[in-house]
Amino acid sequence: MFSIALYEPDIPQNTAAAIRLCACLNTTLEIIEPCGFRFDEKKLKTIYMDYLKQCKIVKYNSKEDFFRKKKNNRIILMTTKSKKKYFDFKFEKGDTLLFGRESAGVPKVFIKL
Repeated sequence: MFSIALYEPDIPQNTAAAIRLCACLNTTLEIIEPCGFRFDEKKLKTIYMDYLKQCKIVKYNSKEDFFRKKKNNRIILMTTKSKKKYFDFKFEKGDTLLFGRESAGVPKVFIKL
């Protein structure tokens, strides 16, 4: 299976939607902090409802922590700026699908890795 990683998410509703998605797909949600909101925020709880109990969440204190722990895994940056479409890409078991911040994407250093 794959995992989904969110880089410094700043919209609680989108994070809650990712929690629901990961619960339904039985995959891990990885969050690279800091978040742009408090994770226990009421708005977040009303959106993810009972799905949180069914979703495994791993939090990383920083992007350095994330990359250190993922050094043996493929990390696939999901971006609109790619020349290759996701349906033409060969995903593999164990891949991590990385999504950037809603307001700013990911730092350019991610793209050079």
